[in-house]
Amino acid sequence: MAVQNAKDEVLDLDVLNHRPASCGHMLRDRVSESPSAVAYQFLRGEDMQNLTWQQAWDEVKVWAAGLVALGVETGDRVSIAATTRIEWVWANWGIMLSGGATTTVYATSNAEGVSFIVRDSGSRVVFAEDGGQVEKLRVRRHEMPDVTAVVVFDAETDGRRVEFDDWVISLEDFLARGRDLLQEDAGVVDRRVDGLTPDSLSTIIYTSGTTGNPKGAELTHEALVYEAVSVKSTGLLGPDDLQYLWLPLAHVFGNVLLMLAVASGCPTYVDGRIDRIVPNLAVVRPTWMGAAPRIFEKAYAAVDATLSEASGAKAKIASWSFAVGRRMAEVRQAGESPSKALTAQYALADRLVFGKIRERFGGRVKFFISGSARLDPKLSWWFASVGMPIIEGYGLTETSAATCVNRPTPGAHQHGSIGWPLPGTSIRIAEDGEVLVKGPGVMTCYHGQPEATAEAFTPDGYFRTGDIGEVDENGFVRITDRKKDVFKTSGGKYVSPALIEARFKSVCPVAGQFVVVGNERNYPAALVTLDPPAIEVWAQENGLGDKEYADIVATQEVHDLVARYVEEVNEGLNRWERVKRFAILDHDLTVDTGDLTPSLKLRRRKVLEKYADVVDGLYAAEH
Repeated sequence: MAVQNAKDEVLDLDVLNHRPASCGHMLRDRVSESPSAVAYQFLRGEDMQNLTWQQAWDEVKVWAAGLVALGVETGDRVSIAATTRIEWVWANWGIMLSGGATTTVYATSNAEGVSFIVRDSGSRVVFAEDGGQVEKLRVRRHEMPDVTAVVVFDAETDGRRVEFDDWVISLEDFLARGRDLLQEDAGVVDRRVDGLTPDSLSTIIYTSGTTGNPKGAELTHEALVYEAVSVKSTGLLGPDDLQYLWLPLAHVFGNVLLMLAVASGCPTYVDGRIDRIVPNLAVVRPTWMGAAPRIFEKAYAAVDATLSEASGAKAKIASWSFAVGRRMAEVRQAGESPSKALTAQYALADRLVFGKIRERFGGRVKFFISGSARLDPKLSWWFASVGMPIIEGYGLTETSAATCVNRPTPGAHQHGSIGWPLPGTSIRIAEDGEVLVKGPGVMTCYHGQPEATAEAFTPDGYFRTGDIGEVDENGFVRITDRKKDVFKTSGGKYVSPALIEARFKSVCPVAGQFVVVGNERNYPAALVTLDPPAIEVWAQENGLGDKEYADIVATQEVHDLVARYVEEVNEGLNRWERVKRFAILDHDLTVDTGDLTPSLKLRRRKVLEKYADVVDGLYAAEH
């Protein structure tokens, strides 16, 4: 079944049909249209900086000229190995305006991983965040003969100063070269932009491969521009919005969010520090933010823990308010108008409860966008009840992030779905249930891997996503699992682990990760980790406050706590899906340990290999 523009949306077809030729053209058009409007916000020390579109253009032109001065030609690849920060944004725009193609490298990658991506992409220049990233490059320099220069953002970190030479240069030196070139040839950057076409390579983003080396997806300027203008055509964003951008810009989701803001003309606050998201929300006061489900799970757990402490009249008011909020959310999903009575009740619930919750998020959030992994519908309903809907979307590196997305308008949002395809994108469900995608946002190929590219597409040009899904009669798409993650028990029953995992994390306020196992086993089991801050608060309240994390999770009290939530999840599952045994690990799974991708997705195969002995222990009683 093929679905394209399943609903008659009100779209700005002029925006969609007359889109800029490249990302560089799109930025230049934005500067021309609203030069004095704020484009980017970021911190310099403790001071908030605000740059207009014109000021941002003046900045990134210098970066682009610096690359030209280093010998970067149109089509050359340039890598960025850094966390999300404003310099990442400047470097990315500098690369694109110079005619180059950005190759993204996660700052958490080890030296071997960095070397592979830089070498495989054929990068000529590398932007490195600090001395730690430089060291990774130095020890593998012999493997990267194409790299002619490394430009360092931070000359000194934690008292450790970078040693500069003819290969490693400072950011100041780099920018000075750019300014010098612009003095000699003021039109050099504009000529590079004029030479870009929709088919020009904009970026190579490497997948977070769970086995073997990652593959580099080549995305054209057409792909990124299409993503941006197709969202703009839906009216989702406008100049009065403010984005909070913390996601890894090395990830396709974060990268595309940058482009959405340019097309829509809304400013973006850039700060990649995950531990600062919650406190910064109240200060920055964004109207929207993209995030992975784990962020929403943590936010929900924190608010729910506070609400659960209420008693007496406060508890009754909270319970009543959320019942009213749920009814209002149901009316909005159906695209209906609420009754006068429900409108009045919601206004009271909003004054007593919901408004106070929204203030913790800055008080101006219109919606959140969730991507990277499945969002449990319970969380979606909860946030919608509060008045901060999460519009779940879907996409892959190979499809430039956004393939489908819900809309935050009545009748255009189905909880538990990933929404409608973007205008211009077609979805088809294969006979085995796999979701197939065709559209301008789909990659051209895997860099240097023609065989892998051929395997990734159907004969008629649809990209094979590897996800299992379905489409309902109203055109809403649902993803039910990863094709390779669905496993079969020894009894021949299929189990979808992602569904069970999402349900557990939505009901258990102290959950970290819940990894369901059971391939060719008699029954499903699970590896469990708990969120350190949440379980430490619980421990304080339950007489275990003097213990360390590893000791807390080893207690019978915590085992019983987890068991209650496992049982709650099991009640809603088929008999063969129920988790019969679990093991609580003495530490959480993190990006630093390699158990999660930088976008907080579970590296399932690596985790199962790493904890194979623990998994085997869960089934020891079978023998």
